[in-house]
Amino acid sequence: MTARLVTEDTKNAQLKKEILRLCIDHGTYSISDFSRDLDTSVPTITKIISEMISDGLLQDEGKVGTKGGRRPSTYGLNPEAGYFVGVDVARQHFHIAICDFKGSLIRFIQDIPFVLEANAESFKNICLRIKEEVSGANIEWTDVLGVGVSLSGRVNPEKGYSLTYFVSDDIPMKDLFEQQLGVPVTIENDSRAMTYGEYMNLGPNREKDLIFVNLSWGLGMGMILEGKLYYGKSGFSGEIGHFPVLTNNLICRCGKVGCLETGASGSALHRMIIERLKEGRKSSLATIYDNNGDLHLKDILKAVEEEDVLAIEGIEEVGATLGRGLAGVINVFNPGLVIIGGRLIVGKDYLMLPVKTAVNRFSLTKVSSDTKFKFSKLGAKAAGIGNCLLSRDKLLGLI
Repeated sequence: MTARLVTEDTKNAQLKKEILRLCIDHGTYSISDFSRDLDTSVPTITKIISEMISDGLLQDEGKVGTKGGRRPSTYGLNPEAGYFVGVDVARQHFHIAICDFKGSLIRFIQDIPFVLEANAESFKNICLRIKEEVSGANIEWTDVLGVGVSLSGRVNPEKGYSLTYFVSDDIPMKDLFEQQLGVPVTIENDSRAMTYGEYMNLGPNREKDLIFVNLSWGLGMGMILEGKLYYGKSGFSGEIGHFPVLTNNLICRCGKVGCLETGASGSALHRMIIERLKEGRKSSLATIYDNNGDLHLKDILKAVEEEDVLAIEGIEEVGATLGRGLAGVINVFNPGLVIIGGRLIVGKDYLMLPVKTAVNRFSLTKVSSDTKFKFSKLGAKAAGIGNCLLSRDKLLGLI
């Protein structure tokens, strides 16, 4: 049975939201822990916990061991309180993630072939597939509490619009999805969805100031500042790909010249490799290019994994250029952690070492010395999981 969510605006309702927040951040809590952290009496907390269990939001997790005395009961989120679906729409495919109320991944379907078109039929097809996958996970659609959808390009989450994919001048994309799905829908930029997924995956002691870089065909970024996703005035923050840092005179897809994306992205890597093959450079990719007259990014990334010299040279150059751009970002925001995700992280050390070298060269040492670098732990699942958690936490009024 789907849980009854907290919707009223009262003091007790606020306490319930804070209890949910603590459970999300720390897993399980005892009555005395809640009382201490929320500065609220034990009888009041006991009453509220009982209500939340009746509403299906919490469950008794059993006794926890102590050094002495009676063992207290602990409480945590009820995983069956409801489910959330995350949909990550890419250029020619989409992924679907299904998470329970605790945020645990129940099902992940990767690379569903699909070409997003700016018409209502296209969105209906996505919605049909979403419902099919939920049914395939043996979950009733009535138990789905919310859906989160991420897309590349400029997205305004507050108003529910995508400036990349237009379907209606009058109806936001968010509303179009809600009409088809019948549940609350959040719309998000893919890089920010990835950022939130990676951030929440770090656990209770997570870094509160971090940068996530989405290094795929394009180049995107998400920022967590003081523990919150940063959107900017109009919801379009994180456009690191269009940071005017290069002097290569290449026209970016945005129409400007010198954007970081023209030297640090999958599209940049694709261009570099083809240019060098045309110059006669030796590579395992030459045969594919000669036969087809082009290369797919997946061909290049496979060549990187197989240690093709030309492909490695290209990924190293992308890393060095990215590192130069990140040096500027680090100088401005002074993050504690930089996470690099996206398709190009298959380059591993061939990518990371040039990134760090460039950061050390171009950033202020006192600013960057405490910044750590990591690759994404969630990989292709990052945006889908992030969408689920964003949908949950917004629905609960926690963000």
